[in-house]
Parts: sequence; C-alpha cells; structure tokens
Amino acid sequence: MKAAIIGATGYGGAELIRILHTHPHVSIHSVHATTMIGESLTKNYSHMRSFIDKEIEAVDIEKIRKEVDVVFTATPSGVAANMAEEFLSAGVKVIDLSGDFRIKNPDIYKEWYKIEPAKSGLVNQAVYGLTEWIEEDLTDVNLISNPGCFPTSALLGLAPVVKSGLVDTNSIIIDAKTGVSGAGKGLSQATHYSETNDNFKAYKINQHQHTPEIEEKIKGWNNKSKFVTFTPHLAPMTRGIMSTMYMTATEKVTEDQLIELYNEMYKDDYFVRIRKKGEYPTTKDVSGSNFCDISITYDERTNRITVISVIDNLVKGASGQAVQNMNKLFGFEEKAGIDFMPLFP
Repeated sequence: MKAAIIGATGYGGAELIRILHTHPHVSIHSVHATTMIGESLTKNYSHMRSFIDKEIEAVDIEKIRKEVDVVFTATPSGVAANMAEEFLSAGVKVIDLSGDFRIKNPDIYKEWYKIEPAKSGLVNQAVYGLTEWIEEDLTDVNLISNPGCFPTSALLGLAPVVKSGLVDTNSIIIDAKTGVSGAGKGLSQATHYSETNDNFKAYKINQHQHTPEIEEKIKGWNNKSKFVTFTPHLAPMTRGIMSTMYMTATEKVTEDQLIELYNEMYKDDYFVRIRKKGEYPTTKDVSGSNFCDISITYDERTNRITVISVIDNLVKGASGQAVQNMNKLFGFEEKAGIDFMPLFP
C-alpha cells in the first residue's frame, strides 16, 4: 500500500517517516511540504541517511490522489480542512494529525482555534481516532481525526472511571507536562534553549485548544459532564507527556478495585500498560514508543482518585497513534510497524 505524508519536515512528519519506513504493509510513496521543495530529506534530518532517499515535493493534490492509498496530513491547523475533501473524493483515505476535524461543534472550534472550521460534512464523517476507544465500524470510514497529544494521555487515563460513573466528571483536574517537541519545529522565544533549560512553566492556562477536545469526548462518555480544568506545563525535556489527574469519587472504592477495573477495560489493548499497586510510570518508560503507561491510586481521606498517564507525545500522542489508526482502518494487525520497545535511558 502506498502512503503520502504532507508536512514531512515537521517533527510529526519525521516520526511518520521513521515508523512507516519499516511497516510491513506500507511503502512511503512521497513526502510533501511547503518548504525545502526539491531538497533531500536527509539535508534536514541527517539521522535518515542510509534509510530514506526521497526529495521533498510540493503539495500537488491532483497528482498525489492518483498515486496513493492513504494520506497523512501532519500540517498546521486549517490546512487539512482545505485539502481533505479532494483526497476523499478520489477514494484516498485521510488520517489527519492536526485539530481540524476533532471538534464537532464549529462554534467551539472557532472560539478555541481562532480560525474558520472545516466543512460540517467533513467534520461529521471524521472518526475520532483515540484508537483503544474507537467504537465505530471502520469498514466504510475514509477520514480519521487523530487526537491531540494531551487529550490522548488524559483520555486514556480517564476513560475507565468516567465510563464506569465512578467519578464526578466536573471535579476532574488535569495537570499535564510536556516536552518541548510538542511545540513543533518552529522557532520561538518560549522554546528557546535559554528559556526552557533549567526551567518549568505553565502556559495557556484555561486557554489551551485541547480543552474542548477533552471535554467533548468525556461528555460523550458521560452526559452529566460539563467541563474539566486543564493546565499544561512545559518541561525541560525533548519528548514525553505526563498527565496527573485528580477527581472526586462518586462512591467508596479501593485501590485494588480501581486497578482491577483498568486491567479489565484494557485487557485487549496491547499499547496500554497498567501498573501494579504502588508503581508509578515515568516519561522515560515510554520514550520513543507507542505505549501509554497508567497508574491509579485512591485516597480514602479525601475520597479522591489520582490517575497518572504517560506517553511519548510524538509517537502515541501523534504519529504512532496515526499508524495504529491506519492499521485498524485497513484491517492490518493493530501493532504492525509500531511494536517496538521504548528507548532507555
């Protein structure tokens, strides 16, 4: 099967290339961007030498859609919204890594993303690709909306207790930390080395565009839910997200019961690993991999549940999950091409 990657010069695009290069059922047919056109990928990414020998091509939608089976759009918000329809009309499936199709309500999208939303017809046909919790039959699906990195970490950690009604969903506080690669490859003062090294800071407090994405999915699981409190932080590391989530229990439970619940709900999900009682994951435990590691605790004194969820923001939080979704979309084994051990140390 042939794949095209649009946005190949960004970190998400580079991870797609790394993963798809060894995929047993897919070949990278072409890579595209709006910059560096005609240049070799290895000029920008030296680590690809001896593996990938492709030149970056301009985005020619008519040409691409005649030559490939699937397109990955690892592009800034607003780009895929304007090109996906042409690919879909030619029978090419699209997996979008931006936020263009994640939020169903166009007014909410516009409020948080500050740009015009995609056509409602496209948004409504897009399946939200939180892979472990996709409930739709993908047989006739052509458009997958890959979740954001923060929502992936948070929602995988929250799903069992939210879906079981064990927590007051309006009490949920998500305290999340991300590595600097989550900001993308563009240069800014916020991600300048001297600003991030030996530093730790909160940002976009009560304003992060992933907030409505998390809220929408939780409300779909529990219609009593109205809001969450989500605060992202920038940590002085390259990769990784740790989401520490606090919530009030709706009934008395034990830590053992919670761990049993998570093990039961994720028993068939290879990429979600539940920790034993008293064990807590670190971002290093999943670095470079498609795994999400989760631990759960309960404080009888406060009647609060704490969930810790860690992922690699570029893999499970972006490109790895996109390939996992592609595998499900085309009927491949779900872990094909992404069954690799985390990097350590």
